[in-house]
Amino acid sequence: MAPSGHVSFTVLETKWPETLDAAYVLGQQFIVCPWIDESQRKQFDGWRRAANLFNRAGEGRQKADPQFAYHIHTFEFQPPDTLGGKLPYDFLLANSDPRLVKMEMDLCWATVGGADSLKYFHEYPGRFPLVHVKDWKGPGETARDEHARMADVGQGTIDWKRIFARSGRTGIRHYFVENDSPIDDGRASFIYLRDLRF
Repeated sequence: MAPSGHVSFTVLETKWPETLDAAYVLGQQFIVCPWIDESQRKQFDGWRRAANLFNRAGEGRQKADPQFAYHIHTFEFQPPDTLGGKLPYDFLLANSDPRLVKMEMDLCWATVGGADSLKYFHEYPGRFPLVHVKDWKGPGETARDEHARMADVGQGTIDWKRIFARSGRTGIRHYFVENDSPIDDGRASFIYLRDLRF
């Protein structure tokens, strides 16, 4: 059974009750929105609209229903003109109710975006029940090259020992090994994580 599933921002806006019902039937613990469209991110009130929608999604669940969460990429760590220099991720965390809105921290994209995941775990305990685990070789030459820079866990530049040595106190419940590249070796990531010692 999958503990979580991803749904689009549009589904949140237009089909949220039936999405909750379906996730409940499937036994999912979390429903995650993985993306805010670029056109909305450029609007003056785009991030506020997202935070408000996330809160409404969290309010829409009943006691036994799946919990709503939001998944990050790198753009949440790039300050847009519309937020007066504030990072979108900091804005979303500050303007969403921690009881209603959890976060799925993608440890690779946070690192690529220049963020320190452990700092967020420390400042917002309990907000991150889900994390994506994938590695990064370093910056590519073009945006198109991004997926070619993915690596199996332990084969890139991310300091997993540092992250995992202190992540146990953060309330993480599920770790999802991921690689956006079409060529990956899940077994290599599994062996690295299985043998990782702090």
